[in-house]
Amino acid sequence: MPNEYTPDLYTLVDEEGKEQTFEVLAETEYKGEIYYALTPYYDDSQDSLEDDGLLVILKSVYEENEEILVSVDDDETFDKVGEIFMSMLEDMYEGECDDESCEHHHSEDN
Repeated sequence: MPNEYTPDLYTLVDEEGKEQTFEVLAETEYKGEIYYALTPYYDDSQDSLEDDGLLVILKSVYEENEEILVSVDDDETFDKVGEIFMSMLEDMYEGECDDESCEHHHSEDN
């Protein structure tokens, strides 16, 4: 059976006009606003392996009935939303590995 997972992708343009595609890892609501956690998306798995694991947090706003993602300017909000996402992502990825590779190694002498 083929893998039916299709990532939710956004192509963002930086201040210099350079486009980069990001995958949405999670979304959350904080104080009535919607926030997204994104990571760079690569078609080439080698590029993916070389990525530094950058996590981008952006806020959803609507202009003229179109959703756009903007950076979070308030440091306190950014930190709080970042904590929420880190907790969510830890929970999401906790169950994705087998018991041996994820298990915490404890001393056998009790």
